[in-house]
Amino acid sequence: MDGSLIMSNILNPPILFFFLGMTAVFVKSDLEIPAPVPKLFSLYLLFAIGFKGGVELIKSGVTQEVVLTLFAAMLMACVVPLYTFFILRLKLDTYDAAAIAATYGSISAVTFITASAFLTEMGINFDGYMVAALALMESPAIIVGLILVNLFTVDETREFVWSEVLKEAFLNSSVFLLVGSLFIGVLTGEHGWQVLEPFTQGLFYGVLTFFLLDMGLVAARRIKDLQKTGVFLISFAILIPILNAGIGLLIARFINMPQGNALLFSVLCASASYIAVPAAMRLTVPEANPSLYVSTALAVTFPFNIIVGTPLYLYGIQLLWR
Repeated sequence: MDGSLIMSNILNPPILFFFLGMTAVFVKSDLEIPAPVPKLFSLYLLFAIGFKGGVELIKSGVTQEVVLTLFAAMLMACVVPLYTFFILRLKLDTYDAAAIAATYGSISAVTFITASAFLTEMGINFDGYMVAALALMESPAIIVGLILVNLFTVDETREFVWSEVLKEAFLNSSVFLLVGSLFIGVLTGEHGWQVLEPFTQGLFYGVLTFFLLDMGLVAARRIKDLQKTGVFLISFAILIPILNAGIGLLIARFINMPQGNALLFSVLCASASYIAVPAAMRLTVPEANPSLYVSTALAVTFPFNIIVGTPLYLYGIQLLWR
């Protein structure tokens, strides 16, 4: 692979600030981001990317390409937790395996946003309707993970209440805001974009950069939790994203996605949730160990995808699309 792809990604300001955050923890700096700020920035990023995606979706219309892409996204969100669950069951109990499988079946919106910034830096076009794929991939994995728990455990004290499962899957804050922003973008179209452009476009990269600074701090602090996971889970957190991305690229090539869309699709397949799914699992599967599914997704998979994975997947696209 051409090392210039990785270097061009690493030398992006958001990625460099991610490294700065990690470095601050390693050298024991007292750098700290006040707790409400990262939450606010996270909501802003979801709002901005969802709204822009809705505007772009109404521009492109619901074509065969859009339908195939969204179907492929939902398919991967359902299938990934199934095979990863059985891989994880080789070493873990049902509760931990299902929680981690759901984590890797779902997606990381910030990884998607970082990959979008990388494509913009590289001058590669992509379609805004990919945000709809992002929105559709967040919830199915939560439902599949909870179904797996109930299929493979014999715990009569557990109650499987569909209303609670669906509420956690579709009404958690990140999914609700992303989908809501997408619909508002569709309803208001170009006029809405012109009204909000100074807020949704002008501030976007600054907020992303500051958010990744905080993510660097959080990821570095989570590294110590990896001592509890062992080699198996660390290897899983690197190899499974590559496998998922590879499957995503083959699907993207089969349905003939443009290269920019294919990269975003592969990044969605490769990413792991560290916000929505952990929140749902803590509530619905309290038997699972949060240090396992949070630390693998946040301290290993997230840095791997934004630093090495994204240019690696683009290299695969360049080979397959020749």
